[in-house]
Amino acid sequence: MRKKNGLDKVMKDCGLNLDEDIIFIEELIQGRTSSDSKWTAKGRPENKSFLYEIVANKLNGIDVDKWDYLARDCHYLGIPNGFDHQRLLKSARVCKVDGRNHICFRDKVADDVYGMFHTRYTLHRQALQHKIGYIIDIKMKEALVRADDKLIPDRKISDAIDDILEYTKLTDHIFDQILNQSDSNPRLDEARSILQDIVNRRLPKFVGEARLNEDKLKVKLRDKFKKEKPDNASRITVYQIFNDPIHGQIELHPLLVKIIDTPQFQRLRHIKQLGGTHLVYPGATHTRFEHSLG
Repeated sequence: MRKKNGLDKVMKDCGLNLDEDIIFIEELIQGRTSSDSKWTAKGRPENKSFLYEIVANKLNGIDVDKWDYLARDCHYLGIPNGFDHQRLLKSARVCKVDGRNHICFRDKVADDVYGMFHTRYTLHRQALQHKIGYIIDIKMKEALVRADDKLIPDRKISDAIDDILEYTKLTDHIFDQILNQSDSNPRLDEARSILQDIVNRRLPKFVGEARLNEDKLKVKLRDKFKKEKPDNASRITVYQIFNDPIHGQIELHPLLVKIIDTPQFQRLRHIKQLGGTHLVYPGATHTRFEHSLG
């Protein structure tokens, strides 16, 4: 897909080493535990270990991905967000801890870190794990399982798991595709009936819930915790500006714009960030596209 969208050439023009930097990008997305005794990352040497704590921080969960979805989800859900990521950014420093570089924060922003995780907890309790939203998710899964081998001739929907090209064609539109399929395909009746129940709010009743045992959780956490590129400043680059409802104006490098313009990235416009939660919270219609830009 990189070659098909002409990304390899643009990346090389921007000074990227494809053999090294593509691996680095993949590792950033997947995340690496930068505290492992043996350095296993291939994209960057050990002295750049702190870079793996920016996007998907497997060490402590404090990363920009979380900061954006907290701000964005709270904004669209109408849930108060008292966490200020800018304060954390201003106090962030790269320090050597146990012989390896990590992103560290001043002790004075400890309350901000607590606030971040409390906001995440509140978001999950009030919306992401809302009892009705959870019921809707289960019903959607049942409908997709029923329609798996009936929607597309000679192919299952689940086959896309092993075919990236087919996977990039799947969006939230599959909901409407199943729901509005003509009566000429009676094989979809069962799946369509389930989705009609969702739309008409004919949902199972919530019976009860179980909370985590705090003492057992503390034991699990305790056991768990025991266990460079050249400067291109001389290159003149024209950045494109996007207006974001959360972060305001975002300046993006032409290489990023090229990636954003690919069909695979544009597909994210048609995938809601919070899935079926918009059926519970009408304002939760923001997409993975917005979150990815943030």
